[in-house]
Amino acid sequence: MRIPKQLPPIPGGPDGRRMLWINLIDKTGSGLWVAVTALYFVVIGGLGTAQAGLLLGLGGAAGIAGAPVAGRLADRLPLTRVLFAVQLLRGASSLLLLLAHGFWQLLPLVALGSFGERAASVLTKLFAARVAGPERARYQAVQRTVVNVGYTIGGLGASAALAIGTSTVYRALLLGDALSFVLVAALVARCAEPPSASRTVTGHLAAADGAAPAPRRNTAATNPWRDRGYLAYAALDSAMFLYGCALSVGMPLWIITRTDAPHGLAAAIFVVNTVIVVAFQVRLSRYGRSPRVAADSLRRVAVWFLLSGAATATAVVHARWTATAAVLAAAVAFTVVEMIQSAVSWELSVALAPDDAQGAYVGVHGLAQSTSRCIGPLLMTSVVIATGPAGWIALGAVLAAAALLQRRLVLRRLDGLERSAGRPTADAGTADPGTEPSLSVPPITVSEH
Repeated sequence: MRIPKQLPPIPGGPDGRRMLWINLIDKTGSGLWVAVTALYFVVIGGLGTAQAGLLLGLGGAAGIAGAPVAGRLADRLPLTRVLFAVQLLRGASSLLLLLAHGFWQLLPLVALGSFGERAASVLTKLFAARVAGPERARYQAVQRTVVNVGYTIGGLGASAALAIGTSTVYRALLLGDALSFVLVAALVARCAEPPSASRTVTGHLAAADGAAPAPRRNTAATNPWRDRGYLAYAALDSAMFLYGCALSVGMPLWIITRTDAPHGLAAAIFVVNTVIVVAFQVRLSRYGRSPRVAADSLRRVAVWFLLSGAATATAVVHARWTATAAVLAAAVAFTVVEMIQSAVSWELSVALAPDDAQGAYVGVHGLAQSTSRCIGPLLMTSVVIATGPAGWIALGAVLAAAALLQRRLVLRRLDGLERSAGRPTADAGTADPGTEPSLSVPPITVSEH
C-alpha cells in the first residue's frame, strides 16, 4: 500500500496560519456584502440605479489612495497595528452604513470602506511577504485559495438570504460583513509583528567565533515615485491585471449580447474560475518561486493572453455548442493567466522593491491594480466589446506584448541588482520553476519587537 506524502507545512508558522483564518473570515464577510451592495443602496439607501452606480464609482475612486498610504505607514509603524486600525475602520464604516440614508450620507462611508479595503489588501500582502520569507510564493498561492473559498461561502450565503429578499435580510448581510471586520481585528491583535528591514535595529549579537555585530542598515526610505523602472513595471502590471475585468465585466456582457451561448454561462464562468483556482493555484505557485523564474514565466502569461483573446473572439460563431465550448475555453485560459500572473506579480512586486521601502513600493503597486479596476470596465464596454471579435484579439495581443516587455524590463533590473551585489548574472532562459534558488530572500533583520 502506497503511503501518500505528508503535505508541507504552511509557511510563516502560527502567525502565517492565523493570517489565513483572517483572510477566510474577511472574504466570507465581503462575499455576503458584495453580492447585494448595489441592491442595498437602492432598496435600503433610497437611491435610484444611476445614483447607486455614481456612488460606487466615486467611492471606489476615493479609495484608490488606500494602497499607497497604507504601504507608506507600514514602513514607519508596526504593520500589525496599522492593519488592526484599518480593520476597525472598515468595521466602523460598515456599521454606520446601517444608519445612513441618501446619497450624501452614504458617500463618505462608502469611500472610507473602499479606502480600508485597498489598504487592508496591501497590508495583508506585506505581512505575508515578511512572515513567509523565501516561501512567500507558496504562501500567496495558499492564501489565494483561501480567499476564493471565503468569497464562495459568502456568496452562497448571500444567495440563500436573497431568496427571502426583505429589508431585514439586507441589513443582516451588511451587519455580518461589519462583524467579520471586528473579528478579523481581534485576530490581527494576536499576531506578532514580523521582522521589517525598514525598522531594523542594530543587534549586539555576535557569532560564536567572535564576529562583530551586523551594521545598522540604512533606514532612509527610497521614494518609489522617483524610481522609473519600478513605475514602468507597475504600469505594465496594471495593464495585465485587466484580465480581472475581462472575466467579471467583458465576458458576461459578451456572452449575453454577442454570442449564441446559453446566458447562464455568464454566471457559470465564475464557478469555473473559482474551482480551477482552488484546485491548481498552489501547484502553479512554482512560477513565482524566485524573481528570475517569475520573469521567465511571463512568456507563458503572454501565450495564455493570446489564447484567451482568440477563444473569446471565436465565441461569435453561430453554433450554440461551439460558442459554449469557446466561452468555456476562454474562461479557463483567463483563469490560467490569473493564477500564473498573480504568482509572478506577488514575487516581483516585493523582490524589486528596496528592503528599506518595501511598504511604499508595494503600496504603489497596489495603486496600479486599483487603477486597472477603475478603467477596466469602461475599456471593456466602450472599446473591446464595441469593436467585436477584433477587439478581443487585439486585447490579447496587447496584453501579451505587455507581458513580454515587462519580462525584458525585469530581467534588466535583476541583472543590475546582481552586478551591484558582485554576483554573476544568470540566464533566465534556463530557469526551472522547480529548481532555481530564490534571489529575493531578505537579509536577516532584527525586529523592533
